[in-house]
Amino acid sequence: MKDEKLQKALARMGLGSRRQMEEVIRSGRVSVNNAPATIGDRVQQGDEIRVDGRQIKYNAENEKRRRVLAYYKPEGEVCSAKDPEGRPTVFERLPKLTHDRWVMVGRLDINSTGLLLFTNDGEMAHRLMHPSSEVTREYAVRVLGEVTPDIARNLTAGVMLEDGMAQFEDIKEGGGEGVNKWYHVKLKEGRNREVRRLFESQGLKVSRLLRTRYGTISLPKELRTGRFLELDKKEINTLTDLVSLRPRYGTGLHGAAKEKQERIKSKPLKARRADSRSDKSHSSKPKSSGGPASRGTRGRGDKR
Repeated sequence: MKDEKLQKALARMGLGSRRQMEEVIRSGRVSVNNAPATIGDRVQQGDEIRVDGRQIKYNAENEKRRRVLAYYKPEGEVCSAKDPEGRPTVFERLPKLTHDRWVMVGRLDINSTGLLLFTNDGEMAHRLMHPSSEVTREYAVRVLGEVTPDIARNLTAGVMLEDGMAQFEDIKEGGGEGVNKWYHVKLKEGRNREVRRLFESQGLKVSRLLRTRYGTISLPKELRTGRFLELDKKEINTLTDLVSLRPRYGTGLHGAAKEKQERIKSKPLKARRADSRSDKSHSSKPKSSGGPASRGTRGRGDKR
């Protein structure tokens, strides 16, 4: 019996969403064992799958080791694999994979910082980002101006943006002095620049935005900007439980890889700027206002 549907397998391998893969199959760009593929075809280990003539190495879902990275995105990096303007991208510093690829979970705009997750499991990435999963994202936001009680009620009750209603699940003060104050916000969507647009709808400007949590994963205190940590089995399984995916054999870190990760946690690597690809270090600590991001800056589509 065949293992799984072709479109699901292609999505799981990170080539795009299931719907996108269905369109690719319909357009005649996919073949299985040298025959044109159709929607609903099922594939198994040993089948030869090609997309646009390029062979895709297939591993059955229960044989592929599920991996997840937590990356601390600095300002100035673009959330795409390649940038036509030649700007640095978030993929450039990730470890290389053989016959596999990293799939980004959500997005952050070029001026935002904080937690980005990457996985080699396309289905997992799809579920974590899909609106129906209602996965909570949490941000530390520095705002120019004061969030009054009325504004806070508006933002949690719902505001009509150009692409529909939006709201924060929660908003709390996070400290700061003068005109720049920090707030912690939560929401369960991943619309383009949604956090910034919500504040702008109330006449407030976001001067800094840092994502501190995605789902069950918080920005590790020991993670510096421009660096990544690989998650272990327990952390990965909390994410898969969140989106109703079964655990997979071999998930997590083992042997030398686990030992290396422990060394990095005990002695964190220096931070790296987005505009310095030669790994020069810098401090990413906020210059003033004191605020909640001090924790995240010591440590680690959503375009915020």
